[in-house]
Amino acid sequence: MKHLLVTGGLGFLGSNFLRWYHRRHRRVKLTNIDCLTYAAGIDNLGNLRSSPEYEEHRVDITNGRRLRSVWPDDPVTVVHFAAETHVDRSLQDAQPFVRTNILGMQNILEMARRNPVRRVIIISTDEVYGATPARGKFREDQPLAPTNPYAASKAGGDLLALAYRQTYNLPINILRSVNVYGPRQYPEKFIPLFITNALNGRELPLYGDGNQQRDWLWVEDFCEAVRRLVNAPQPEHPIYNISAGNQQRNRDVAKTIMRLTDCSPGQLRPVADRPGHDRRYALNDRHFRKEFSWRPKTPWPDGIRKVTAWYRANAAWVKKRQRQSYRSYYRKQYHWRFDE
Repeated sequence: MKHLLVTGGLGFLGSNFLRWYHRRHRRVKLTNIDCLTYAAGIDNLGNLRSSPEYEEHRVDITNGRRLRSVWPDDPVTVVHFAAETHVDRSLQDAQPFVRTNILGMQNILEMARRNPVRRVIIISTDEVYGATPARGKFREDQPLAPTNPYAASKAGGDLLALAYRQTYNLPINILRSVNVYGPRQYPEKFIPLFITNALNGRELPLYGDGNQQRDWLWVEDFCEAVRRLVNAPQPEHPIYNISAGNQQRNRDVAKTIMRLTDCSPGQLRPVADRPGHDRRYALNDRHFRKEFSWRPKTPWPDGIRKVTAWYRANAAWVKKRQRQSYRSYYRKQYHWRFDE
C-alpha cells in the first residue's frame, strides 16, 4: 500500500484534498499531521476520520521532537499544507507566520532528509511574487518580491525548500496557486466572510476602491491539480504555477455575492484599505497544464453559486467558528475602519 503524509489536513485546503484523494485512491494509507489551529476543524473531514486507511496525529510542526515521534518509518509522499495563511492576521502579528511557515518548513524538510520519502510537495501561493503588473502574468522563474509578512514567510519557506532540494538532492516540488475558494474555508477569508456577513445581515467591509484583482480557482480543481502532481512519477520542473484564468475585481465579487444572497445594498461598506495591498495577482501556468493535461473544470458562475449555497446550508458549521476569538479578531481588524 502506498503511504501519503499530509500536514495541515484539518484546514481548508488539506481537508478538501484528503477527501478528494481518498475517494479516488481507497487503498492508499493516509497520515494527517495537524495541530488544530483556530482555522481547522475535525468536522472538515467527515467520515474519512473513521476509515481504516486514515490516521491522525495532533502535532505542531514547529515542534521538531514531537514531529519525529509520529513520522512514519516507511517511505511516504509528503504534501505540506500546514501554514499560517491570512494576510490580515500577519499584519497584526507576524511572529506565528515566521514560526510555522519557516521554522515549521525547516522541520518538515529535515524529516524528509533523514527519512525515506518518495516526494515532498510544498503548497505555496501566488503572493510570493508580489503584485503582478497590469499586463502580463508571472512565470515560475520570476524573482520573488513579497509585500506582506504572510507572503514573505511563504517565500522564505519556498527558498528553504529549494535549498534543500539542491543541497541534499531531495525530490521536492513547489506548487504555487492563485486564490482557492470553496466549502469549509474559515470565514475570515474574503469570499466566506462576505457570504456569511451577507446572509446574517452584517456589513461587507470592502477594502479601498475594491478594484484589486484576484484569480479564483474552485477547490476541487485545485485538489485535482495536487493529486496529479502527487501521482506523477518524475515531474520535469521544481516549481509549478496553477491558475484559473478567472480574474475578478473584489468589488465585482462582492456584487455577485450580494445578488446571490439577496443582500441589501446598504450592507456594502467601503473601508480603509489595508497596508501594502497588492492590486493584482496573475500566474502563467502553461508548464503545469501541458505536462499534466490539467485545466479547471468549474466556471466562476457555477463555483460562486455552489459555495454560496454551501454556506447557506451549513450555518451551524459557520456559527461554530464565529466564537469569541473570531469576534475579537473581527473587531480589531474592521471596526475602526468604519469610522473613517
